[in-house]
Amino acid sequence: MSRRDAGRRRRIAVVTGTRAEYGLLTTVMRAIKTDPRLSLQLVVTGMHLLRDFGHTVDQVVRDGWRIDARVPMQTGSDDALDQAEGLGRGVAGIARFLDKARTDIVVVLGDRIEAMAGALAAVTTGRILAHIHGGEVAPGDFDDPLRHAITKLAHVHFAATRQAARRIIRLGETHARVHVVGAVGLDRLREILEHGKRPPKRLGQALVVYHAHGRPPAVEARAMSAVLRAVTSLGLRRLVVYPNTDRGHRGVIAAIEEHQRACTADQVQVWRSLPRDDYLRAMIGVDVLVGNSSSGIIEAPLAGTPSVNVGPRQAGRESGGTSVLHVDESCDAIRRGVLAALRKRSRPGRPTVYGDGRAGERIARLLACVPLTSDFARKVITY
Repeated sequence: MSRRDAGRRRRIAVVTGTRAEYGLLTTVMRAIKTDPRLSLQLVVTGMHLLRDFGHTVDQVVRDGWRIDARVPMQTGSDDALDQAEGLGRGVAGIARFLDKARTDIVVVLGDRIEAMAGALAAVTTGRILAHIHGGEVAPGDFDDPLRHAITKLAHVHFAATRQAARRIIRLGETHARVHVVGAVGLDRLREILEHGKRPPKRLGQALVVYHAHGRPPAVEARAMSAVLRAVTSLGLRRLVVYPNTDRGHRGVIAAIEEHQRACTADQVQVWRSLPRDDYLRAMIGVDVLVGNSSSGIIEAPLAGTPSVNVGPRQAGRESGGTSVLHVDESCDAIRRGVLAALRKRSRPGRPTVYGDGRAGERIARLLACVPLTSDFARKVITY
């Protein structure tokens, strides 16, 4: 930072590409916006701009956020080429914005191509890159390689757990650059549990959230159908949320649509997308969460809702508590898992390995202190 710029607010660009990660980032964005040392810049890209996935940029606007840049990436096509070409569009579009807006620090979360686009745009235009949720293991599609690649690009790391921080350090990152802040997804959930009116448990309901992870659509359709059959066989009403745009998502959507056609409205309710608060309240209110979303592993234990994690998508990710059960993708295994989960009793609000729900404010404080120097931007591997 030059002497001329020393007294100004730091310009922090937060990149969001999906409804889920936007919900996680809102407390970080709020903390940045309210910190007098920081100035928030919001970049919206990816799934947010796709009609087939709810056009959730509209929700961002309704929530009152000023969007500084809209960068189209994917077209919604279910193939690898669209992902690759979308990545290229994302890097170019975000880089142009960062250069024009004179951004100081770029913040990305997780392991999706939207985060990779933000990361590549940041480092190639000379910005400091901050990465949230590095050091975790969740194979997904090609998520793990992207997550670890972003870690190696990033200048500062906001890890959700101590184990994740240790992995980041074993990747050759300097201890001083790694901060254990907790999982940002717990922040708003904690606020709802502490200050909001908790929705009553609606007996006989399951929240179903299943994402594709790179297999052919027909394979993903069979897996989603098995989830829906298992939950249906137990007489549970299904609250189903559409998947993200990972390869194979068309198969998951086809299974959802077929199931919806065969059922009545009082048996199944389907959403293309849900605002974060509505999703969290649904999670608190149901008997069980079934699928392969990270929210079943990270947020559900704090919500006091047992969860059944189906298949390998989250393999290796730390469970937030004993209320998380892991099963394979067969209908019988899922059914047994749901039955076992329904017998679980978990008290909401208990701290987990993912922290105490105050990650956003910690991240903002650290962003205000990150060195904006050429020495800090020059990374050296530690082995």
